This record gives sequence, structure tokens and C-alpha cells, in this order.
Amino acid sequence: MSYAITKRCIQCDNCLPQCPQGAIQVIDGEYWIDPSLCDNCEGYLTPQCVLSCPVNSPVPYQAKKGRCKVDAKTVVSAKLFTNGNSHPFASAIVIWELCNVLAQRQSLVWDMDAEGELYYQRQINGGKGAIAFRVTDSVDSTPAVALKGAKAVSAIEKFDLRSACLHLIYAAYATNLEQPWAEEFIINDKQIEDYLGLDKRKDLNKSTKLALIKDLVQQPCKLVASINLPGKGKIQGVSLENSRLWHLLEIQHHFQEDDLGCKHLVGLTFKLKAGEWAQYFLNRQACKERTAFYQYGTLPKALLNTVMSIWQQHEGAARMMLWLLFKTKMGKEQRVTIPTLMRVAYGEGKLSQVALQAEHRQRLLRIFESDLEVLNHYGLKPIFDPVTYPVEIQPLWAKLVDIPEDAEAALEFWIDDGSNSTRLTDAAPRGKWNRLMNARILYFEMPPEWRKQLSKSKKKSQRTNKSKTKLKQQIVLSTEYILEARKRLGLSQRDLAQLTGKSQSWIRDIENGRFQAKLEDQILLRKALGINSNSVGGS
Repeated sequence: MSYAITKRCIQCDNCLPQCPQGAIQVIDGEYWIDPSLCDNCEGYLTPQCVLSCPVNSPVPYQAKKGRCKVDAKTVVSAKLFTNGNSHPFASAIVIWELCNVLAQRQSLVWDMDAEGELYYQRQINGGKGAIAFRVTDSVDSTPAVALKGAKAVSAIEKFDLRSACLHLIYAAYATNLEQPWAEEFIINDKQIEDYLGLDKRKDLNKSTKLALIKDLVQQPCKLVASINLPGKGKIQGVSLENSRLWHLLEIQHHFQEDDLGCKHLVGLTFKLKAGEWAQYFLNRQACKERTAFYQYGTLPKALLNTVMSIWQQHEGAARMMLWLLFKTKMGKEQRVTIPTLMRVAYGEGKLSQVALQAEHRQRLLRIFESDLEVLNHYGLKPIFDPVTYPVEIQPLWAKLVDIPEDAEAALEFWIDDGSNSTRLTDAAPRGKWNRLMNARILYFEMPPEWRKQLSKSKKKSQRTNKSKTKLKQQIVLSTEYILEARKRLGLSQRDLAQLTGKSQSWIRDIENGRFQAKLEDQILLRKALGINSNSVGGS
């Protein structure tokens, strides 16, 4: 049983330092006891807030009855998933790795530096670059202070796999902004409930949902990243130290009072902003200028709902699903080895531990095949490599997929199976574990609703490419044609540079054939040189 503060409170501050759980909070000048933190002062004879209050304000908490009405003045950002299925989201390597950290947590290999700070590091670009993550105990300290030793271990263990879903939601909101590193986005609990499918959870009361949402929202903001990547062409290298990927700028609490004046939390609004990483990996303008990246993918709403529903019974499947969102590039075929999938699902440590113990290997194998079945059930169908992952070592559920639904056909199927030297239900062959350590999956087929979205995107891309090709055929100018047209008009390279808004050296390089002007620059050149779109420029 938790307690609540009534309107008799005189704000004397006596109770605030006495609460052992830190459940008493001052929000907008008003005192409130968070029911998700208050434990009735377990271990004490009397609740400390009751003992220290001179006016007997705290009373046993009673859940709010009736409808919850939120009078919020803050305008939230536009809703995601307007088509009901999917939304673009930032998919850069730094976003992928933070998703892995939130999903896999203590299963990853964490090291300790000379100062005692715990960190997880991933080498990228063939060892030329690296990304390292550290955990903090706050969301608002600047600069961020990384935790050390046992405190860091405890913080990592408290991370919730479901917070990876919030991280993906932030990555989707960031794509709605022109400059996400400088602009904010605002979301509320109602939107988050919808995205995660919590609005359908009738077993959770309003207070429990709000406490869960508030906790999940903060977790992605408690990690900082050090990113070091070499430059490539015009794109400068990235060097960020202990930089937050997400800044939680403000949490607004919306209360409703009952007859006693007890405040009931009925809503939450969060203001967030992307970190400096977005300047390098989600920069539209710089991407057009080829000085930075704009890396994005497609986030299916069904994935968020699925992870929220399976994370307890099938954590390994949820981890693999989140990892495959980035790995498969939403339909791109990429071979995945079984040891890699197992490391994602259960961690390097567990995989190494069971390798030498036969009974533990069998148990992990059953869990892995069950998790693969879960993925298959939700539409992520594994396509086994027939060479390294033949039928005899495939999961039983995969072998039974082709059983006919018709009763007579099914009977004939089983009669034929029984006449073979090997049967579908035979025990696994000896050495199955060792063979699996060399097996691989060719790719994962995507769920129907994902493929539908991909099909639309693919058609749109094809139409765009055709129009670009047609446009390119119309306006491509050869270097000789540009030089001849400039001289015919009596223009110097400096004059042409001023007319196009380019530098003189850029005009010189174009005429010398060092590179070809992009489509939009070709249009500028045609306009400056007085060439109509039907003129033949040569290519």
C-alpha cells in the first residue's frame, strides 16, 4: 500500500528528506508521492511521511475512479505510423548499436577502462573506426558523467529490453525534422501507448502504465556514446566523446485531484532532442552536398507491438527481431551464421559456457529452435541454407510446415514418411551442435505487411529512377559543349561562376573534365548559358 498527500499539506519540507525510497517529489511547486516508488516504508514501523507530517496530510493511496482528463496545453509532434503500418526511422550504425545495448544489456561484453568506467565497444569499418557506450545515472547532466564499477553494473542490469522500442520511436521522430540535432520533438503517454500496443492492455491500470512509460522513456537517454570514424572523400571524420544520443529536455506531469485534494497522475508529456550524431548521420542538406549521411530505414509498427508481447517468454526472439530490423535492411538477403544469431539472442558468455557442457547445449538448442519458431510465427521466416543447414538438423517445426491440411493428403504424407529410412520425427543426428556452429540462414522472409510496404517503396523508387534517367538524358552537357557555349557568350569562368553561384575553380574542373556536374547543377548551367532543355548537349 502506498500513500498520497492531501490538500492539508503546508509544504513544510519535513517529509521530503525522510522518504527512504525518494517517492516524494515536488512538481510545479506541489508535493506528490509517486505510487510506483512508495512501498509503505517497508522495514519501518510507521511510514516516515506520516511520522514527520505536522498536519496529518498523508493518507493511504486509493486508485482514481472515473475517467482521466488531461488538460495539456503543450502541442505534441505529429503522430507516427499515419499509414497504419510503418514509418521511416534513422538506421545509422550508432542507432543500431544503441538498440543492441538496450536489448542485450549485460549479455554484451563490457570492459573497464583505467578510470574504472564500464564501457561496451564495437569496432566498425574493418577496425578503422569504433563506437563505445557508457551508462550514466541521469538524463540531464552536462557533461554526462559515466558510472563506475558496481554502480554501472547495477544500472545495466536494470535496463529493460522494451526501452529499445522507445529508442526506435525516437529514431522515427527524428526523421520528421529537417535538423534533428537542433529541433525538438514532443510526445505524450497516449501516443506511446498506441505505438507499443499498451492501449490494449486491460490488465494494467493507468498508474502502472504511466510508471512503465516514464521509466522506458528515460532509459535510452542514460547512455552516452564515443564515436570515432575516419573521413571518406568530402565527408569529414566523426569524433564525439561521451555524447548523448537522446536528450530528455523536459517531463511534464499532468495531475487530476480527487475530493481530498490527492493528486493522481493522469498523463505525461516528454520533450526530446537528438544528439550531435544526427549532424553526421541524419543530415538532409549535407547529404545532398555529399559532406554527411542521411541513413534511414522503415520501422514497422507491428515490430514494436510484437516485441512488447514476447519480451518475457521469448527474450531471445525479441533480441533477434530487433537486430534483424537493421541487419536485413528490410528484405535485403544477407547470410547469417547460427553462432551470430545465438550471440545476439543469448550473449557471448552463455554461448561459450554451454559449448563444453552437452546437457546445457541441448537446452540452449531447444530454446533457440523455439525462438526461431516464434520469429517464423510473426512472419520472419528463416530460409535455411540447404548445404550447411540441411533438413536433418533443422527444427522439427520447420520440417512439419509442409504437412498438407487435407486429412487424406496428410495421412498419405505420414505413410510415405514412415516408409523412408529416415523420418521427420527421428531424433537429431549425433554431432548436431557442431554442425549448427557451421550452419547459416540464407535470409529471412519479411512479414506480408512489411513486404507490401516494401513493394510500394520499390515501385516508387523505380518510377523515380526512370524519371531521373529521362531527365538526365535531356539535360546532360558535355565539357566541350559547356566550354563552347561560355566562349560564344563571351563569358569568363569567373562570370559563369557568378551566374551559377559556384566557385571559379568548380567551373574550371567541370570544363577540364575532372568530374561531371550533378543534375541540379546541369540545370543551373543550362539556365546561365541560355540553353533550352531540348538542345543536344552530348554526353
